[in-house]
Amino acid sequence: MKNVFFLLFTVALIAPRITTAQVNKADIPHFNHAAICVKDLKKSTDFYRSALKLEEIANPFNDGIHAWFSMGPALQLHIIQRGCPLLENKNTHLCFSVASLSGFITHLEKRNVAYTNLKGDSKIPTTRIDGVKQIYLQDPDGYWIEINDAK
Repeated sequence: MKNVFFLLFTVALIAPRITTAQVNKADIPHFNHAAICVKDLKKSTDFYRSALKLEEIANPFNDGIHAWFSMGPALQLHIIQRGCPLLENKNTHLCFSVASLSGFITHLEKRNVAYTNLKGDSKIPTTRIDGVKQIYLQDPDGYWIEINDAK
């Protein structure tokens, strides 16, 4: 009985150290930014600032071909003026969540920004199986953007 207790006690002391050693949180990547290529930096910067209401932030290049936006705490969107291939499939997209999808739709409509559901056949938001409602729109370069009400 003493041997079983000693074994369990030893495992209880060592197990947390083994787990911690195996998964060092400092070694786990975390999302920092997404970068997209655009044809017209001014047009795209205006779109992300006005249609999506993102805050433009300082960028170290200050060269007229880069614009950076905050997408939340420690998350950024980098826009780079260059020729890049267009991805036409909605499965490749950026996604932003909003507190009120209907309020955001009103904002888009006031600015005459076109949007659609996932199928592309209606403005009525798609409701995912988990209850999240979503719409899709495209930026000036054709990148797909999902807007949803996920919490």
